[in-house]
Amino acid sequence: GSRGELFGFADAGPFAEIVEAAIADLQARMKAGKLTSRRLAEMYLERIGEVDVKTHAVIETNPDALAIADQMDRERKRGRGRSMMHGIPILIKDNIDTADKMMTTAGSLALVGAPTPKHDAFVVAQLRKAGAVIIGKTNLSEWANFRGDRSISGWSGRGGQTNNPYFLDQNPCGSSSGSGVAVSANLAAAAVGTETNGSIICPALTNGVVGIKPTLGLVS
Repeated sequence: GSRGELFGFADAGPFAEIVEAAIADLQARMKAGKLTSRRLAEMYLERIGEVDVKTHAVIETNPDALAIADQMDRERKRGRGRSMMHGIPILIKDNIDTADKMMTTAGSLALVGAPTPKHDAFVVAQLRKAGAVIIGKTNLSEWANFRGDRSISGWSGRGGQTNNPYFLDQNPCGSSSGSGVAVSANLAAAAVGTETNGSIICPALTNGVVGIKPTLGLVS
């Protein structure tokens, strides 16, 4: 978009029914049989395809996302609901290990093509166990900000510059820039970031979403 362009997300992009949708609402609709996890994942992936050309929040989508969503739908049909996260599409910051077909690079070109992590990070394993559908990974300030004094929030060599969804030329804040922007732009129901000092809280407030930094040591 052009500098200073205002991008009103309520009117922008497909599937108004998932704009500002809360996890509890999506869960209720799936429980009532009005929505499947697969359909939900398809809608978010299509929004990523259409909307994220402006925001650059998602660094990579998960080639297995729809297969995972199908599995969650099969379980739900059999009367098995794992948790409030069952079948809910979410995004994970790209400095968090996923032992799948996606890369874990912290936004750095140096780690593109590096060996796949042998294990999911603890938080990822817990989310998968809860039935969440990880549909992709989010851009970040490269190396979660530790890149030297010339770095800018939301920029990485691999992902380029993530843009604030309200004003595309404004700083989205970092380092979990992609996670904050993705939720703001309704590219997933929720996203996971990491924080040492402000890296979740700042992108949350800057992009108009709720960010929670857990107590140190609470989530591995």
